[in-house]
Amino acid sequence: MNEILIRKAKKGDKDAFCRLIDENVQSMYKVAAAYLKNDEDVADAIQDTILSCYENLKSLKQNRYFKTWMIRILINKCKDMIQKKKLVTYTDQMPETPFHEEKYAAMEWIQALEPLDSKYRLVVLLYYMEGFGIREISDILDMKESTVTVIFLRPIILEQDILYGNF
Repeated sequence: MNEILIRKAKKGDKDAFCRLIDENVQSMYKVAAAYLKNDEDVADAIQDTILSCYENLKSLKQNRYFKTWMIRILINKCKDMIQKKKLVTYTDQMPETPFHEEKYAAMEWIQALEPLDSKYRLVVLLYYMEGFGIREISDILDMKESTVTVIFLRPIILEQDILYGNF
């Protein structure tokens, strides 16, 4: 994350803020799509997040946590949308509009993670696709670090139980 861009954006430099968003839009898409599954809702959540980030950027205490802060805002926006709309997800529907290869790769990840419960899916996405550490994920999702660690261990434990007949 570019500290200089963040400082400039905090001082009101709109171009710097736009560059920050450009650097993070793919990450925002992946996280929002893991929650919402509908491209229109994903776009709305990202748009609301960008606006909130722009309006509240000066409240960011430590510049190095910009991405963590932004993803946390996005997750809250997604949860708000789900709550308001009582969103129903149909996993057999694919977007009708064509999408570029990066979006296709993100959709493959989302489909691969689909069988997981949403909290497990999001932790895996944040760790493997976005490169957040366990501490950052626990901050973003407001979970204990031990809970995040267990989420990674659970599939291994279940696989061993199935292999050895301990289920």
